Amino acid sequence: MPERQATIASSSGLHARPAKLFVQAVQEKGVPVTIAVEGGPDLNAGSILSLMGLGATQGTVVTLKAEGDGADRALDELVTLLETDLDAE
Repeated sequence: MPERQATIASSSGLHARPAKLFVQAVQEKGVPVTIAVEGGPDLNAGSILSLMGLGATQGTVVTLKAEGDGADRALDELVTLLETDLDAE
């Protein structure tokens, strides 16, 4: 199963607007994606509640995993999104 690490760039972490935009992007990929903080369980990256429960703040490193056709491409795009300050847009 492909996986990538990303560092959260948004000043508010994965809360509010950044979380909403990330969940929408995950759901558009069409492959199951999980997200986890170090030492934490793999959570459904397409769930706003899961993201809010992560407690991921700016600078937190998360691990994304996906499986299925297009998993590598989906992960690359999602990493780029997480490493962009979505609060600044």
